[in-house]
Amino acid sequence: MAVSLLIVGAFLIFSLFLGLKAKRGKDMDLEQWTVGGRGFGTMFVFLLMAGEIYTTFTFLGGSGWAYGKGGPALYILVYGTLAYVLSYWLLPPIWTYAKEKNLMSQSDFFVSKYKSPMLGVLVSLVGIAALIPYLVLQLKGLGIIVSEASYGAISPVISVWIGLITVTVYVMLSGIHGSAWTAVVKDLLILVIVVFLGIYLPIHYYGGFQPMFESIEAAKPGFLTLPDSGMSISWFISTIILTVFGYYMWPHTFASAYTAQNAKVFKKNAFLMPLYSVVLIFVLFVGFAAILKVPGLKGADGDLSLFRLSMQTFDPWMIGLIGAAGLLTALVPGSMMLMAAATLFAKNVYKAAVPSATDQQVAKLAKYLVPVIALIAAFFTFNGGNTIVTLLLMGYSLVTQLFPALLFSLFRSRFVTKQGAMAGIIAGVSIVAYTTLAGTTIGGLFPALPQPVKDLNIGIAALFFNVIFMLGVSALTRSSHVNKAADEEKTA
Repeated sequence: MAVSLLIVGAFLIFSLFLGLKAKRGKDMDLEQWTVGGRGFGTMFVFLLMAGEIYTTFTFLGGSGWAYGKGGPALYILVYGTLAYVLSYWLLPPIWTYAKEKNLMSQSDFFVSKYKSPMLGVLVSLVGIAALIPYLVLQLKGLGIIVSEASYGAISPVISVWIGLITVTVYVMLSGIHGSAWTAVVKDLLILVIVVFLGIYLPIHYYGGFQPMFESIEAAKPGFLTLPDSGMSISWFISTIILTVFGYYMWPHTFASAYTAQNAKVFKKNAFLMPLYSVVLIFVLFVGFAAILKVPGLKGADGDLSLFRLSMQTFDPWMIGLIGAAGLLTALVPGSMMLMAAATLFAKNVYKAAVPSATDQQVAKLAKYLVPVIALIAAFFTFNGGNTIVTLLLMGYSLVTQLFPALLFSLFRSRFVTKQGAMAGIIAGVSIVAYTTLAGTTIGGLFPALPQPVKDLNIGIAALFFNVIFMLGVSALTRSSHVNKAADEEKTA
């Protein structure tokens, strides 16, 4: 136990050291703090965006869903790859426009495109609301990782506080530079650990991959396929579509795109990232291997499957390395989310309310908001019981409601108005909020609908009404000044 804790502690201190060292020689104004002065090359942008692949959602949630849900967990392999294909066309025009206008946050993009600070406030609030469950996901994973790596000697509560204080300090001091340097260590370590576990455990316990799946099928017939209802094929497809559209709508992912040196970086990454995401299959192999070897984990406890199987297989030093890899998967994306949420509130909510605020005041407020947002996330972490994947899907349902307004803003012929964009976002978010708070689904609201419709992801249904409201209100409010604004932009 002491050995595993020492290894986890050493990586925690090392990540803090990297975060503090990353700020040396840089004037940490808001542009340096949040988008790295737009000076990151292909490798750093690749690693920052790879943070979306290897978070605690992947490390614990992916294996937990393979353990608890079986076949439906395979959606994790699909959506990232399709999102990278989308990025080939989506990110270059976003980066080019942001560079021309010197934009620093996701909301800045909407404000500039639609000439509406109020739309920026709405986008910021939606982004922050979506980031909270994603941050909670990272913190819950952090608590599990350190507690399990210590063999229960450190409680999940203490683990969360230690990680939260560490990430808050280096985000406040070094901004996205600290996240980028820590991401280098994280990705090297996680690749080695995940591939090793995904190959070794099925061979060690079953003699290979085919015997493993044959054993699971014999013990739990049909578990590895999609069920006829619930997480059926319509749920599978609609969830993939939702997550592909929402993949780059997270505020911290949007901000990562701003850090690139030029637009060609994204086309190189669109080629590399799908290959990188293939490694996710090894995470699922770990969850499948645990099904028959550590039975009895119910509900949210399924997220413990990777560690429980590892602990009964390896010595403490190996558990320490696994814990260190898991720790970094929480710290890197967690730091980017904290920074993105703080920047959104300071630059696009506070600045909209107090237009006289200087850039220095906004930058200072953004840094001071980091611990505040961290405390809010900690509150929800200690007062929620959802599984890691459920939290992620909730956030995706919210943030994807920004996609239609973003997509239509890229067209040369502008049809959608700022009123239409706001109406669509409000309609979509309202549906997601109601169904989440009420704990209901499409099937629960409309039991007479055909089963494939009842199984659709609620986020897709919200997206449908989002587009209807957006186009309808735009048709009613469209006026000559919209065309004029678009013409002015083309001319510029």
